[in-house]
Amino acid sequence: MSVLDDALKRLEAALGALEVTVARRLDVEHRRGDLETELQLMQDDRARLAVELESTSARLNRVEMATDHVERRVHSAIGTIRDVLLRANGAREEA
Repeated sequence: MSVLDDALKRLEAALGALEVTVARRLDVEHRRGDLETELQLMQDDRARLAVELESTSARLNRVEMATDHVERRVHSAIGTIRDVLLRANGAREEA
């Protein structure tokens, strides 16, 4: 009977080792799945941020063009006001 007992003990030890190995493997697969999920989320975020960046860049470009246009109009208005003031001062001096 001791041969059978020894064989059963070895079988139980082998099954215990197999259970530990399977548990580790499942844990690794679970972590791998978590990492893949996290990677997918990061890729989704990256794509969303790229779209937002493109949209923001286009908006910034429109704002810069509008600012340049306003700047030109302000400088033109300043020039016109100076001319009017110079003519007004010249007319006063003549009078």
